[in-house]
Amino acid sequence: MDSERFCIVRGPVDPRRFENVAGAGEGALVTFLGIVRNTAQDGRTVVGLSYEAYETMACGEFEAIDAQARERFGDVRLWIAHAVGDLAVGEVAVAVAAAAQHRAAAFEACRFAIDQLKARAPIWKKERYADGDAQWRANENS
Repeated sequence: MDSERFCIVRGPVDPRRFENVAGAGEGALVTFLGIVRNTAQDGRTVVGLSYEAYETMACGEFEAIDAQARERFGDVRLWIAHAVGDLAVGEVAVAVAAAAQHRAAAFEACRFAIDQLKARAPIWKKERYADGDAQWRANENS
């Protein structure tokens, strides 16, 4: 397992971990940052999120997603990091970076990776609300 490219981190993801991921042959680097927002889909005020993960399995899924992205989009490389623990509004929960020779492949691979991660990775999210309530939420591709 490539812990440099695929990892679960405690607390918010530091997006600077992706600053130097593109190699000399890669002319495009696309990044996606999933940030904790202050409003739930039902309109309630969110004060934070808590994430739990089956870490070994999640990182294995990240690697499988990388392999599938290369099959679909050619010579692309992914980096994926997801947070566990408590996060506040504005903090980064997930980061995906896709490097490729050309921008189209990088954009497509990045979108594919985050959509697949949300659908497949064993990571669970609990929303914490301003009224003191909390609720586990299903992963959604939105």
